[in-house]
Amino acid sequence: MTTRIAARRVYLDGAFAPATVVIDDGVIARIDAFDASADTVLPSDAVLLPGLVDSHVHLDEPGRTEWEGFATGTAAAAAGGVTTVVDMPLNSLPVTTSVEALDAKRAAARGKLAVDVAYWGGAVPENLGSLRALADAGVVGFKCFLSPSGIDEFGHLDADQLERCLAELAVFDGLLIVHAEDPAHLHADGALGPHYRDFERSRPPMSERAAIERVIAAARRTGARAHIVHVSDGGALAAVRAAKAEGVRLTVETCPHYLTLDAEAVPDGAGAFKCCPPIRGGDNRDQLWAGVIDGTIDAIVSDHSPATVELKGHPDFGLAWGGISGLQTGLSAVHTTARERGLAFESLLPLLTTGPARIAGLAGLGVIAPGAPAHLVAFAPDEPFVVDAARLEYRNPVSPWHGETLLGVVRETWLRGVSAYRRGAPVTEREGREILPAPTVVPA
Repeated sequence: MTTRIAARRVYLDGAFAPATVVIDDGVIARIDAFDASADTVLPSDAVLLPGLVDSHVHLDEPGRTEWEGFATGTAAAAAGGVTTVVDMPLNSLPVTTSVEALDAKRAAARGKLAVDVAYWGGAVPENLGSLRALADAGVVGFKCFLSPSGIDEFGHLDADQLERCLAELAVFDGLLIVHAEDPAHLHADGALGPHYRDFERSRPPMSERAAIERVIAAARRTGARAHIVHVSDGGALAAVRAAKAEGVRLTVETCPHYLTLDAEAVPDGAGAFKCCPPIRGGDNRDQLWAGVIDGTIDAIVSDHSPATVELKGHPDFGLAWGGISGLQTGLSAVHTTARERGLAFESLLPLLTTGPARIAGLAGLGVIAPGAPAHLVAFAPDEPFVVDAARLEYRNPVSPWHGETLLGVVRETWLRGVSAYRRGAPVTEREGREILPAPTVVPA
C-alpha cells in the first residue's frame, strides 16, 4: 500500500523544505515535491519530523509495572513524537543481566508496544565474563553504575570491575554505558529534609567529574567504546572534549531536565524534581548548552525513570525516589528553552534523532530518507500548551513540568506510515516491534 504525507516544512538533510514523503509498505520509497493533493497534508503551522529516538528509557516491566510499563510507557513515547526507545535493564524485576531475564522482558512486552523497542543489558559484578551471551541474545549494549543504583538487584562496579568489563566488551566491540558518579564524593544516605539545595550539595559535581575521568582512563587503556549517560555537570565536559580529541571512543548524553530546569527554582519537598545526578544551577546549565552547540554532547534523551506517586511524593529529598518522568514532554521542553536562547530548531534535531540512534547502533533511524522506516511526526513548533501531568500517558501522573507552559505540540505520530498517536485521542494502536541486533561476528 502506498501513501503520501506532504508538508511545506519537512526536515530533510538538516534543513526544512517543502516535500511529499511517499511511503510504500511502511518504508519511505522516495521524496517528491510538495503536493497539495497528497493523502495527508499538514497545515502550514506544522512541520514534519523524523520519529525521535530515545535511547534512555526505564519501562520497569516486568516486576515494577506499577511504576510504568510497556503499554503506558510506549504510549507516552508516541505522544511525545518518539518512535523508538531503548529500554534500560533496571528497574524491572528481574533486571536484564542474563539471557533468561531478557526473555522474561520480551515476553512481558508482547502485544503492548505502541512504538519500537530495543533493549540494553546490564553489567553487574555477578555477570562479568558472560556478557557476550547477552549481546548475542539481542541487547544493544550494557549499562553499569559506578555508585549504588538504588536497588539491591543491580550492583555497581568498582574500578577494577570497570576495567575488566571494558576489556571484555572490547573483544567483540560491545558498548558500555555508564552512570558516572563516584561514591567517594557522595555525602548523604538517608534523610536530608525538604530543601532541594541540600540534596544537590549531597551529590556534588566532583562526583561526576571523578567518575567520568575514570571511565575515560579505562576506555583509553582497553580501546573499548564507552558512553556516559545523563551528564548533569557542565564542568565535566572539558575532560570529555579532551578525550574525544585524543581519540578515546567516548560519547555522552544529557537530558531535557538538565537543559531546561534550574535548581534554584525547585520548590521545597517537590520530589518530582529529584534525580541522580541532580538538576543543577543556571550557570551549569549554560555550560551544558555550550556542549550541545559545539557538539561535545552527542544526544539529548529523557532518562524517563518513573515511580509511583507515593514514592515520588515524600517531602524529604533524601527519601523521595529519584527519577524524572520526561518521555512525553522532552521534545517540547528542549524546543522551548532552545528558542529562548535563540537556537534554530533544526540544529537540535540530530541530538534527538540520529545522535541517540547512532549511540545505540540503530542504523537508519531518525531520518526522513528513501529506505528508512516511515517513522514520522507532525509537530506544531509555535503552539503553546500547559503541561497537565494527569493528562500525560504515564502510569503515574508526575512531571516536574506540571503547570508550565511549553512551546511545541505533537499532533500526530506515524509508525511505518500508520498513525500511532493523534492528539486528543487515546493510544490504541500496538504495532510497535522489537529491535534485536544480529549477533556480532568477531574475526578469527
